[in-house]
Amino acid sequence: MNKPVKFLILRFSSIGDIVLTTPVVRCLKKQMPEAEIHYFTKSKFEFLLRDNPYIDKVWLLEKGNAKELLALLKEEKFDYIIDLHRNIRTLRIKWTLGAPAFSFEKLNVQKWLMTQFKINYLPPVHIVDRCLDTLKTFDIQNDGEGLDYFIPYKDQVEPESLPETHRKSYVAYAIGGQHFTKKMPAPRMIELCRKISHPVILLGGPEDFEAGEEIRNALGDAQILNACGKYNFNQSASLVQKASIVFTHDTGLMHVAAAFRKKVYSIWGNTIPEFGMYPYRTAFEKLEVKGLGCRPCSKIGYSKCPKGHFKCMNDISFDFPIPELPQSN
Repeated sequence: MNKPVKFLILRFSSIGDIVLTTPVVRCLKKQMPEAEIHYFTKSKFEFLLRDNPYIDKVWLLEKGNAKELLALLKEEKFDYIIDLHRNIRTLRIKWTLGAPAFSFEKLNVQKWLMTQFKINYLPPVHIVDRCLDTLKTFDIQNDGEGLDYFIPYKDQVEPESLPETHRKSYVAYAIGGQHFTKKMPAPRMIELCRKISHPVILLGGPEDFEAGEEIRNALGDAQILNACGKYNFNQSASLVQKASIVFTHDTGLMHVAAAFRKKVYSIWGNTIPEFGMYPYRTAFEKLEVKGLGCRPCSKIGYSKCPKGHFKCMNDISFDFPIPELPQSN
């Protein structure tokens, strides 16, 4: 019996970035079914991968175990490494393991030119397609099936557990964001939710609860359910899956919504869709301020607006039609 071809995929953060690598895993496994797929990430992101049927084994990086893990990984004798992170850590891993490696293009120079001088040399290519380019040597093709997200049964949120006002259909609004400049101020979120005028479930972490309460207090329990900090990420993903439409900042739940083929209204502050991380293979509308001279100010984000005016969020227009809600599924 022939020895299976063993692949090690590297991506250590963050939630959205890991979700964006799922087409690589799926296309590789389905088009090379004899391959053995291993995935190396940080332990806090295990929940994103443990239920993925296209992954044979997940390796978890924890504080203090890097040396031990590298020794174990070397014993695996991987045939190929697919580096979807490309930083100093993955360079060390590739050097230690010695297997042929294929790395995706991060476009750091192009992003720097765009953020510093607003010179746009960014290719009109989604990051998913750039990740899939690492598999060209193996003649792996994009199957066009978009992103994957697998929710274990224990994390499914049943509609019956929600308030009666939100059981039939609702809009999910992911109000979180890794950085301040990726999130609209609460008064603007109140304005947006008032425009939506349908039942809304606010999703985010414990750090977003206070903003969620401000929105709920302004608009009332009949419209707003503040779920920020009340569910784990998989449970929040379950609520996205069952939503009729999704509003979201540039955050991980935006990519979860794309995985479930939801109609997405994506809200962009200091970052821009041209960086290549907009909702993939799903219908979406962009809410952003075009032509703002200071935007984008960063490829990631800041704890406050560098200019002090925060026009990229404060000046977003909500002059767009909200469709009638289809039944949640």
